[in-house]
Amino acid sequence: MTATTRPRTIRDTATQLRNGDLSVVELLNELLARIEATDRDVQAWLDVRPRFLLETAATMDRRLAVPRTPPPLLGIPLGIKDIVDVAGYQTVCNMASRETIDVAARDADVVGNWRRDGALLVGKTVTQPAAAGVISDPCRNPWDTDRIPGGSSGGSAAAVANGTALGGLGTDTGGSIRIPAALCGVAGLKPTYGRLSGKGIFPLSASLDTPGPIARTVADCVALYLSMAKRADEIPAVWDRYAEGGTSLTGKRIGVLRSFFTDQVQDAVRAAFDEAVVALERLGAEIVPCDWPEAAGARTVAMYTSRIESAQVHRDLIRNNPELMNDALRDRVEVGALLPADAWFRLRSARLAVRDSIASVYREHRLDAIVAPTTPATAPLASETHVTYEDGSREEIGAAMTRLAGPWNATGQPVVAVPCGFDGQGLPIGLSFIGRPDEELALADIAHAYEQAHDFWMRMPPSVS
Repeated sequence: MTATTRPRTIRDTATQLRNGDLSVVELLNELLARIEATDRDVQAWLDVRPRFLLETAATMDRRLAVPRTPPPLLGIPLGIKDIVDVAGYQTVCNMASRETIDVAARDADVVGNWRRDGALLVGKTVTQPAAAGVISDPCRNPWDTDRIPGGSSGGSAAAVANGTALGGLGTDTGGSIRIPAALCGVAGLKPTYGRLSGKGIFPLSASLDTPGPIARTVADCVALYLSMAKRADEIPAVWDRYAEGGTSLTGKRIGVLRSFFTDQVQDAVRAAFDEAVVALERLGAEIVPCDWPEAAGARTVAMYTSRIESAQVHRDLIRNNPELMNDALRDRVEVGALLPADAWFRLRSARLAVRDSIASVYREHRLDAIVAPTTPATAPLASETHVTYEDGSREEIGAAMTRLAGPWNATGQPVVAVPCGFDGQGLPIGLSFIGRPDEELALADIAHAYEQAHDFWMRMPPSVS
C-alpha cells in the first residue's frame, strides 16, 4: 500500500465482510503480514497471538455465513490500549511494577461491549507508563519512526495510522486520544466526561479519565463510540447517513478561538488552522470569532487535578518502590503529593467556574461547535525534550502537547480530532472540533463534513508498504 492508496475503513470493510467480498481470515492475514513487516520499527503492538486470532477469525467467518444480520462490528480488528482490561491478557500499563500481574479475569466494560458487537480484538497496544505522558515509548510515529506518536494512547493511534488495526481504544485525561490522533494523522473522539464506563480501566485521574475511540474516519469513530455506549443499533443509520460523503454546514455557527489557542504554535500549524477555517466557511458554516479568557485557567485546573489524583493512585508505589516508576510518572506524583490537602476542593470549584464560562461562550454566540488546533506542533523527535517554535522559544514536550487539549478535559466537553494538513516535513497536523456536552453525534456531523471535503484522512504514512 502506498501513501496515496485509499486506506481501509470500518464502514467499508464491514460491508465487504457482510457481502462475502472479504473474509475475516483474509483481513486478519493482511493485518498480521503488515504487523510483521512494519511493527519492528513502529512498535505499536504488545501480545499479539496469531494462532488464537486466526481460530477466532475462522469462527467469525462461519458466523457471517449464517443468513441473518450480523453484529455491526463482526470481524473488525481493533487494538486495546494497555491500561484497559481484556480477559486473558495482562494489563501491564507499561510499568515495571506490574510486569508480573495476573491476567484480567474479565473485559473492561467498553471492551466487553466491542466484543459483544463482534469486534476482533487483535491485542494490546503500547501506552505511556500509567498513561501519564505523551511519548508512548517504545512506540514510534509511522510518518517518521524517529518521532513520537504522541500519547498516552500512542500505540492505538500508530496502529490505526499504520493500517495494522481499523480502530483502537484510547483514554483521554489531558489529551491522550486527541494528541496521538493529531500526530499520527487519524481521527479521535473524546466523549463527554462520564458518558462511557471506566470500569476495568487503570486510573490516572478519575475525575478526568475518559475512554474513547481512535479510527481512520469520523464515521468509524462514531460507530466504535456507539458500540462502547451500548447503542450499536444506531450504527447502521449513522453509516447510511454518512454514505454519501460530506454534508453541508449551512446554518451551523462555528466559533473560532485564537489568543491562547494560536499565540504560540508552529507556523505550519497556524497556516493549516487558518485554511481549515476558510474551508469551513466554504462548506456553509457561519464563522464566529470569539474569545475564552478562562482557557489558560482551565488548562491549569485539569493539570493540577490530574497531579493530585495521580498521587493518590500511586501513593503506595512511590512510598515503597519509587525505583519502579519512570521519571515522568514519579515527577507527576511528587508534584501531586506536595499540593495542599484542600487543593482538590478548590480545584473542583474552579472547574465548575470554567465550565460555566465556556457554556456562556456557547450561549452568547449561539454556537454549534468551536474549532481550534489540537496541538501547537507536529510530532517531535523521540530524542528531543522540547518543542521549538519559529521565534526561538522552546517548550517542554509534555507541556506543549497538552496545552491546547487540557482545557477541554477540565470542561468535560466532547471533542472530535481530525487531520487538517501536513507540515513541510510531511508530518500530520490536527484540528479539534469541540461540542456542547452530550452532543457527540451532532459534533461528529460537523467534523465529518470537514473531513470528507479533504483527502487528508486518505493519506497513508511511508511505513506502510
